[in-house]
Amino acid sequence: MTDTTTESSPSDDSDDEVTVAGETVPEEAIPDDVPEWDDEYVDRVSDRLMFNYDLEKDRAVRDREFTLYGELKIESQKEFFHPALNYANHEQREHLFVRRADAVSVPDLEALVDLGHDLADEWIDADEEHFGTQFTFVVVAPEVPDDVREFVSGFKDRTLLKWGYYGDYEVTLAVVAPEREAAVGGESADVTAAFRTWDSVPDPERPPGLLGRLARLLGR
Repeated sequence: MTDTTTESSPSDDSDDEVTVAGETVPEEAIPDDVPEWDDEYVDRVSDRLMFNYDLEKDRAVRDREFTLYGELKIESQKEFFHPALNYANHEQREHLFVRRADAVSVPDLEALVDLGHDLADEWIDADEEHFGTQFTFVVVAPEVPDDVREFVSGFKDRTLLKWGYYGDYEVTLAVVAPEREAAVGGESADVTAAFRTWDSVPDPERPPGLLGRLARLLGR
């Protein structure tokens, strides 16, 4: 995933170009529907996510406020001689929820896991075309306590739907303390890399989140 800024290029065409990870690209390559956040850190993270996720600002879910919500949708199908003759259609989604908190505890994270399971019941259309859905919750806090780090590190919660015939869904977690340059993510929380803004720009060949995991599975 690439880090993105909205600085104008110093060239004469600065009105039509922006700088992305140090390289000038046409302005039309930047999604035109990405919100701007007053939270400087979250806004920087959104720059890293906007090419792969549809992003929303201030999303409320079951009376919980999330400063950023992102959705990644991947559809695949096989064709038999002609695009109209397709089969093996599969769909994968990732729902990303980000919230700021003054502090974070293990019970807070357990409540988010419960929310993920509730949303799975409501949002997933369990059928033959459903392959997988991931609910990722990221908490941005002043620090990452030791018990939280232990709970999140390697966290995995995967549920098969109809013994796997309808795919599966997974709930995963990440906690980030940007002021301390600290972050921890669950086993499937690949998107955590996008939140490490103090690190080098993520490898564009290895985008964050579900898309990055699929790329690795395909040997990229």
